[in-house]
Amino acid sequence: MKKIGLLSDTHGYLDERILHHLRGCDEIWHAGDFGTAEVIDTLETVAPLRGVYGNIDGRDVRLTQPLVQEFELEGLRVLITHIGGYPGHYSPAGRTLVQERRPGLFISGHSHILKVMPDPRLGLLHLNPGAAGRQGFHKVRTLLRFDVADSRVQNLQAVELGPK
Repeated sequence: MKKIGLLSDTHGYLDERILHHLRGCDEIWHAGDFGTAEVIDTLETVAPLRGVYGNIDGRDVRLTQPLVQEFELEGLRVLITHIGGYPGHYSPAGRTLVQERRPGLFISGHSHILKVMPDPRLGLLHLNPGAAGRQGFHKVRTLLRFDVADSRVQNLQAVELGPK
């Protein structure tokens, strides 16, 4: 079993509340729009990081973070990209990714809206952790924590970090 902290859309902002909720995680996953390379450096001091770059990320972030992360963890095939949409409303690139690669877990960011949605047609779970940063229209900063074991997500928690 692996404990995962999932966040997105930090836009260069990390506070102690975010870090508090990520401590004790085996891995941190970031679904894009880090904002600065310093966010990457700080997160890597807490736990190993898997991330993707987002549309606002500059060259410094894009040098170390790919557009798409695809891997298997505890028997679960995971696919992460920043702009992917969600079941019934995938972006064109997101739709192609999930149809071709058939993940069990599809993660995206970008919308700043926390979503947890199954896609029974494609047999996957979609997660969007919302936005942990202060930039954007969201009113409450959020992230997700969960375990991955036996090829599935378990013990999923939505964490409200307070107003932006």
